[in-house]
Amino acid sequence: EWMILTILPVIPPDLRPLVPLDGGRFATSDLNDLYRRVINRNNRLKRLIELSAPDIIVRNEKRMLQEAVDALFDNGRRGRAITGPAKRPLKSLSDMLKGKSGRFRQNLLGKRVDYSGRSVIVVGPELRLHQCGLPKKMALELFKPFIYSKLEEKGYVTTIKSAKKMVEKEGKDVWDILDDVIREHPVLLNRAPTLHRLGIQAFEPVLIEGKAIQLHPLVCVAYNADFDGDQMAVHIPLSVEAQVESRALMMSTNNILSPASGKPIIVPTQDMVLGLYYMTRERPLAKGEDKFFSSPAEVRIAYDHGEVDLHARVKVRMPVAGSRSAVEEDEDAVRPSQMVDGHAGNGNTAVERVETTVGRVLLYEIVPPEVPFSEVNRTMKKKELGNLIDTVYRRAGNKATVIFADRLKDVGFDFATRAGISISIRDMTIPPQKPQLLEQAQKQVSEIQKQYNNGVITDGERYNKVVDIWAEVQDEIGGAVLKGLATQVYGQDNEGKQVVGPSFNPIFIMADSGARGSEQQIRQLAGLRGLMAKPSGEIIETPITANFREGLTVLQYFISTHGARKGLADTALKTANSGYLTRRLVDVAQDSIITEDDCGTLDGIEMTPLVEGGEIIEGLGDRVLGRVALDEIRDPFTNDVLVHANDMIDEDKVAAIEDAGVEMVKIRSVLTCQSRQGVCVKCYGRDLGRGHIVNMGEAIGTMAAQSIGEPGTQLTMRTFHIGGTASRRAEQTTLESRNEGIVRLHNVNTVRSRDGSLVVMSRRGEVVIAVPAGQAERERERYPLVYG
Repeated sequence: EWMILTILPVIPPDLRPLVPLDGGRFATSDLNDLYRRVINRNNRLKRLIELSAPDIIVRNEKRMLQEAVDALFDNGRRGRAITGPAKRPLKSLSDMLKGKSGRFRQNLLGKRVDYSGRSVIVVGPELRLHQCGLPKKMALELFKPFIYSKLEEKGYVTTIKSAKKMVEKEGKDVWDILDDVIREHPVLLNRAPTLHRLGIQAFEPVLIEGKAIQLHPLVCVAYNADFDGDQMAVHIPLSVEAQVESRALMMSTNNILSPASGKPIIVPTQDMVLGLYYMTRERPLAKGEDKFFSSPAEVRIAYDHGEVDLHARVKVRMPVAGSRSAVEEDEDAVRPSQMVDGHAGNGNTAVERVETTVGRVLLYEIVPPEVPFSEVNRTMKKKELGNLIDTVYRRAGNKATVIFADRLKDVGFDFATRAGISISIRDMTIPPQKPQLLEQAQKQVSEIQKQYNNGVITDGERYNKVVDIWAEVQDEIGGAVLKGLATQVYGQDNEGKQVVGPSFNPIFIMADSGARGSEQQIRQLAGLRGLMAKPSGEIIETPITANFREGLTVLQYFISTHGARKGLADTALKTANSGYLTRRLVDVAQDSIITEDDCGTLDGIEMTPLVEGGEIIEGLGDRVLGRVALDEIRDPFTNDVLVHANDMIDEDKVAAIEDAGVEMVKIRSVLTCQSRQGVCVKCYGRDLGRGHIVNMGEAIGTMAAQSIGEPGTQLTMRTFHIGGTASRRAEQTTLESRNEGIVRLHNVNTVRSRDGSLVVMSRRGEVVIAVPAGQAERERERYPLVYG
């Protein structure tokens, strides 16, 4: 009874409009058509029953009525879809609700909002991290209502109408009021596609001339933005609560760490990396080499006066970390000149003599005092900079990190400019042995071709051998290119010996620092382009022997278009799939929320280092960092407690665990959490994006979904250049041990071969490196042995 509709609901006419067109016709909504069909058939059925028509006709009419109603509710679900005039299926009630353009996703969950605008972005290197540049015209439009009320409040105008006129004239008073209004009023910047929560962040606006939004260079990584014409949208939080929330949770300065990995996401890129790398490199035989300085300040003076070179190796008395600020600022502190053997008269150890370079001392000027000089005393590449920012964050806190990151940006840009690095075609040195190597390879290939012609080998073998030969040559020439670029001769020292050191070749500097480019790209510039893949994925056996410096022939150029086209097609197709994956992941995981402090479970999971083929992919420390220990963790030698049960394992504890050589740690895990709904704080551990233990009510499911989906989408945008064979490598025949110890063999059977060497005959044999521990031994590492 309840399954049968006796009354058909009709939606209001506003939702199915009828619009008169010129020429006396009407444009109508599809729903009107569908309703009309139902009414027509219903009336016809009524007449047929009144006329007591034959049973078969009435039954047919009933079936048609049912079909009309089905089409109204969900067209095309049952049988053929009913089509309109242009063979287009009509849009039914459920079509109006479902999908991306349906009622829910279009109008209810996502709306177009007032108080928003969009514009092209340009870089704003002089901004602080919490600022963005907002064009004056945009700000005036966005904050209009606020300006009107302020104008009335200040007594400039009495009515809204006069306020409007005043704003349109853009007088001096209006700009003053605008300055007043936007002070301390954060705005939200969003770049589509928003793949993770860092795709929307809050900034304080700074009024600028022009029509483009200025963006701080350090937040580009989080937005995945570049300045080749990207656009961004600005939104304005209106209520006080929204403003407070934007400031506390969404401010760019509060989002230093990536919620996916817990590593800093505000790291210098490109020019900044280049500048900092250039600044911290050392150059042999530079001006002022081996001079002594009594303090960092003295180094700065000498550098400013041109007495020492930026890259010169010097010896400096550096304050020990923690006591640095005291030495520099305190009036009564013991000056280095009053020190006795590096000890202050009052017994405080305050300085140590360090061998370093001038540039590193200058860089140390901006580092917070909590961080030791040893963190800066190395060539700073991109990875090292990330680690440095991480260290500063853990030791000096959020505020110091933000200030430090901004200074790092300024210094990086400054020295990149002073370095004056550019690329010339002569920087790509082609290795002199290239023609000879190509000739040898060509000989080998024709030898193999001969064997094939004589019927000694099959076509498949010939193909594989040829491809292998070329892949080997490609690697060899590539290696020669990199070797040639990486070192240079600096001249002769006092004894007349040649001084060779790492090169200052611009291309090498860019790739080595991690600023731009990769080894693969350098090989293509100065080595050879190598083997190319067909669209089907198989490798074309004639490689491109030219490189970009020599230039490609027409044939070579056309062969290399395969890869480029495939790359473009992949980008277009896969990005959509990956975005859809993120959406489905969020749908599944959005219920996972932190609901209680401790579920009291006794379960957990055992963590050991991830090992693949004898190589450690992820160490134990990385895997347990930020998790909560299930049982207490003890030192296997001394049996001291390293971590108590239910304590979070932080960086210091990880260091202790790794030093003690612990093999396996039991931790609490989300997988074993016994909360009725959601997950408990103890099982989740550290909130990676904030760096402390997770808060109650944090939406961890959504965060996890975004953390998987975001890199997925990024990866599809990168393309591969060469398939399969080019990366064939020889099997690994040696193992390297990380610790000293005694080698023991576990269940290994061997036989002696003809030349007297041992051959392993067991499939599950292992090599164990053991360390004597008192009476017993304890194993530090184990590796599987390959059969044969």
